[in-house]
Amino acid sequence: MTVIGERMLDLRQVPRVFDTKPWAAHLYVTEQCNLDCHYCNEFNNSIPHPALADLEKWMDHIRKLGVMRLGLQGGEPLKHPDIVEVVRYAKSLGFCKVSMSTNGFLLNRQLLADLEGAGLDDLQISVDRMTPIASTRKAMKSIVHKLDWFKDSKVKLNVSGVLFKETLDEMGQVIDTCLDLGIPVHARVVHDDLVHDRALRDASASEPLLRFLEHQEKLKRSGEKIHSSWNLFAYQKKMLRQEPVEWTCIAGYKYFFVSSTGKFWLCSQVRTERHILEITREDLLGYNRKKDCQARCGVYCTAQASLAVSHPLQYAGREVAGMLASRVSRMRRGGHERIRDLAFAQ
Repeated sequence: MTVIGERMLDLRQVPRVFDTKPWAAHLYVTEQCNLDCHYCNEFNNSIPHPALADLEKWMDHIRKLGVMRLGLQGGEPLKHPDIVEVVRYAKSLGFCKVSMSTNGFLLNRQLLADLEGAGLDDLQISVDRMTPIASTRKAMKSIVHKLDWFKDSKVKLNVSGVLFKETLDEMGQVIDTCLDLGIPVHARVVHDDLVHDRALRDASASEPLLRFLEHQEKLKRSGEKIHSSWNLFAYQKKMLRQEPVEWTCIAGYKYFFVSSTGKFWLCSQVRTERHILEITREDLLGYNRKKDCQARCGVYCTAQASLAVSHPLQYAGREVAGMLASRVSRMRRGGHERIRDLAFAQ
């Protein structure tokens, strides 16, 4: 195993940083969702769930293209009636990691046990605040009792939050709650909606957002379980400051998305009408180029992979430097740090 970003990277994945094969894909197992967060353009309740047989064909093709990591997305993936079988089939194809993102509202103990039995590796629960508001109902109070279920589970849990003006007042409590429970957590700056041409980042909130990112960096440096890479922190800060970042977006090349109707998307915000079953390795290679939309891109899974592929030595160097600084900090510090302490100190 080796380290890349916020998690351990299976050595089998290392060649994907340097070769020309695709690395990861996200599959929308449904676009239906039980929530309606104002910033989200990745749900459509008018589209039926895809049949399990179709999802299996699409996963077959994704694997044959060379993809090693598969993320199951929505909408809300737990709404799909065959979600356990989707996970089981994905694992049978030999993906080295199968993960899922959910708002957690539909999760119960039996479903978690079934997902674990099917082989799910990671589950990310998205939580934006402690209490719900009109723009986002993904509240910690709705799922906090479920976090304890993962203590004896093989499924690795992390919590993620979308950071924007309306979540700043309670996101610190979300971070602290997770850290108190020993759960890896992060909050990342909201990305703009390119599908509907909506600017979702409020320029007046840039400084508070920067401070919040710096708080998370300080917690990570002190050894707390902040589930984000040093490279991604640096990237987000430059994005908010509107500073240039030299990189080549690998969306559509090493990292791509597949919709619940089987359409090939470069990422969640850049979509095509081509069907995944038509896509060849040559098609993917054609997307190995800079994109007009990559400046201040907020599709962080793609951005992070792009940074690693574009500048592997620089990327690894920043991560190693961060790890060493964290080790030194842990040796010096006297106790646990939390967002509430850092905010109070200001």
